[in-house]
Amino acid sequence: MPMKDLLIHLDSYPDATPLRDVDEAVAFAALMRAKLTALAIGVSIPLETNRAIDRLVGLSNMVAEEEARSETICRRLLAEFKARAKAARVFGGANLDSTDVYDVSDLVAREARTRDLCLVPLGGRYTGQREVAQAVMFDSGRPVLMYDGAHARFSKGLGTAVIAWDGGPCAARAVAEALPILQRAAEVRVLLVLGEKASTYSGLAAEIVRHLGSHGIKPVVDEVNAAGRSIATVFDAHIKRHAPDLWVMGAYGHSRLREFILGGATEHMLWKGKVPTLLAH
Repeated sequence: MPMKDLLIHLDSYPDATPLRDVDEAVAFAALMRAKLTALAIGVSIPLETNRAIDRLVGLSNMVAEEEARSETICRRLLAEFKARAKAARVFGGANLDSTDVYDVSDLVAREARTRDLCLVPLGGRYTGQREVAQAVMFDSGRPVLMYDGAHARFSKGLGTAVIAWDGGPCAARAVAEALPILQRAAEVRVLLVLGEKASTYSGLAAEIVRHLGSHGIKPVVDEVNAAGRSIATVFDAHIKRHAPDLWVMGAYGHSRLREFILGGATEHMLWKGKVPTLLAH
């Protein structure tokens, strides 16, 4: 099924999503011939203090200023997004919402449930968007595409896409969700890491190659022996060698209340990956 209905979360606190990340999202939507809706969320900051302390340091005023700054950033980002998306003919909407600062990720996950894909830009100095990406992974039922505009090249098209394949259900879900994107890639490679999991073996990628072929995709299979290296090290070496524009993999782990317990490969790509990554759980 083609991807036609995309969502991007634009961060407003503590820093704004960089405009280069907005541009890459618009370019991705144009590549997919999809409509892109932006969601910006103004935050409210819970404050626990007493009158004496508040009068001494002015916490209430500081919080009010930060909340007002968040809303101003939302409106500015949405205006910038609207202009860019309309120019590229991918505008699907510009939605402004508000919630407690601690509930932003939950709100994005709920909104993502009725979209084909949620884009979460990771640019900026702080890491709050990674919590948003994790919430979408585990709580939306939909795939997430996380990226940093410093490493994304969607404005130049889609060259190489790599599928990290281990034959498991999460990897299968990721491939199924990514099919419309993979069909637009100039090259698709299937990475099979041997010696890292007992369930992987030489030739395991044969069926996914057959399946991709039925969708008009002719991938190259790379069987790589971990040889005692961590999965993160193997991934980084593969990225350095092939310089992919997209990484596709299953998201391993689970959420427990607000704590996300991640698999090693998922955690590495979330925190240290240097390529746009589509994850599905």
